[in-house]
Amino acid sequence: MAVGKRVNADWAALVLGLGLGLTVAAYVETTTSYDWQSVYAIVTSISRICAMVGSYLALVGLVLVSRISWVEKSVGHDRLVIWHRKLGPWSLYLITFHVLFVILGYAGNDRLKLGVELWHLIRNFPWMLPGLLAFIFFAAAGISSYKKARAKMSYETWWTIHLYTYMAIALSFMHQVLNGPIFVGHPINKLYWEFLYIAAGLTIVLWRLVIPTVRSLRHNLRVEQVVVEGPGVVSIVMRGRNLDKLGARGGQFFGWRFMTSGQWWISHPYSLSAAPTEHYMRVTVKELGDASRSVKRIKPGTRVFFEGPYGTFVAERASRGHVVLVGGGVGITPLRALLEEFPAVKEIDVLFRASKDEDLVLRNELDEIAAARGARVHYLVGSRQVHPMTAKYIMKFVPAFRDSDVYVCGPTPLVEAVRQAALDCGIPKNRFHDEAFEFHNV
Repeated sequence: MAVGKRVNADWAALVLGLGLGLTVAAYVETTTSYDWQSVYAIVTSISRICAMVGSYLALVGLVLVSRISWVEKSVGHDRLVIWHRKLGPWSLYLITFHVLFVILGYAGNDRLKLGVELWHLIRNFPWMLPGLLAFIFFAAAGISSYKKARAKMSYETWWTIHLYTYMAIALSFMHQVLNGPIFVGHPINKLYWEFLYIAAGLTIVLWRLVIPTVRSLRHNLRVEQVVVEGPGVVSIVMRGRNLDKLGARGGQFFGWRFMTSGQWWISHPYSLSAAPTEHYMRVTVKELGDASRSVKRIKPGTRVFFEGPYGTFVAERASRGHVVLVGGGVGITPLRALLEEFPAVKEIDVLFRASKDEDLVLRNELDEIAAARGARVHYLVGSRQVHPMTAKYIMKFVPAFRDSDVYVCGPTPLVEAVRQAALDCGIPKNRFHDEAFEFHNV
């Protein structure tokens, strides 16, 4: 299946709904009249369905971002991330309700204070302490993913905290199957739950660890050169073998691990800044976090492990004869790679927004490519007030804007401004393609 040719995602919703239905059915099948005889029994019973559905959504959320290649190509990475982000809060809410309700329900039945009941549960039920730790880890990952919290931490910090989601789900498993009335004495329900956890675990290990490691070793990617492009911006040129077999396109991104001190343990989602070739790939990085500030010190010869390619931010998604590329700051880098890959028959306008002249990274390359293929590059240097990126303002440079495919990459305010401009011009969603600078996921 070609990258960017998304198929209908109804099948994904069907699988998700089927699994959710089986999960609820397991709960209903094991519910008895005793579970509804008193207020505290009802509270405890509600806590169990919250746990079941919350855990199911947490597993689904991890599988959505497990980088299964055929899912990425058919649904699209950006849509999978949106689904992951929407499921995450609901999973956290339900698991939080489970913890609160189960303590309240048991405390009411035992006539104990909440703190005493919590200690009683930890002491008398197997794997309850790991289960409590799982909740703490899960809550930390969830809270750190909210926009306000995420804005106050570096990508490296957020990424590390988010890894605790895996530990949380693993630690929570045993207390469920050993203590839950839905599983105790119900082998089919237990087998179903074990299947979900094992399938999710194997999927993550295969697509996030085994396949990337094998491909990295096969293509033997190493840093060839680190080039300073401007203040706080560097390009990393990497050389490998048979890189064309990866099927990567300009505009896509990889998760990169540079095997050097301070870099090897974390995967960074950097977009390609030049169309890939048989032996070379390049990314251009702005100093935003601790690791990105240190990439300029990476030595030639450093081995690179990678996951990818990911994303459907590719040239073949354009359906119109005219294309508008809008980049902000270092967000121009995937657009520069895209510019090389559009067919010669496409008419192209590039709008490059930057606060200062020195932020116009890769300007010489843009000018050379544009001159070679007849594209027009408009440099918009100054504040947002000077260049508001409204529909009216954009059409001063691109009169055919409303009849174009629009690609935009840059800070979220820029992406949203161009999105609104596209809406104002009646440009449908399938002709608006964006790649915002935000944390992708773990």
